[in-house]
Amino acid sequence: MTASVRLATPDDLDRLWQLETTCFSDDDDRFSRRQLRYLLTRAKAITLVCGDETLWGYATLLIRRASGFGRIYSLCVAPDARGQGGGEALLEALEAQAQSLGLDQLRLEVRVDNDRALRLYQRRGYDRTAWLDDYYSDGCAGWKMIKWLTPTAPAPQPETQEPGR
Repeated sequence: MTASVRLATPDDLDRLWQLETTCFSDDDDRFSRRQLRYLLTRAKAITLVCGDETLWGYATLLIRRASGFGRIYSLCVAPDARGQGGGEALLEALEAQAQSLGLDQLRLEVRVDNDRALRLYQRRGYDRTAWLDDYYSDGCAGWKMIKWLTPTAPAPQPETQEPGR
């Protein structure tokens, strides 16, 4: 399985929806078809996909040019495609898009129990900067993470463990 990444189009909607329902079982954490359509057609966002006939990964970057940062809104890889470099390829491509737009930093939130994603983000230079208690619909906490894209940016003050530990 190669990790070729391309921009998503509205023609990808059905395959994105199928991927979303495969990866996220909780309706509160899963995008609706309507939300996916909005991200593809109207939002100030970039959505990238991996795969051809069957999409096995996607990532969405929300763009806030006036603020200088972008938010990685979703990064999703099908369960049977995990561990093969697709997530890293998508993240690297999003970072390149952000840099080409002149953004200074990327922000994201990630579940504390998503060890694979946490390792990926830390490997790519993201720092944990805030604990988000009871952040997800099932009560799971999260980490806010930031990566500075410009070399002169201030170093964030990372948190390294959960509160109370």
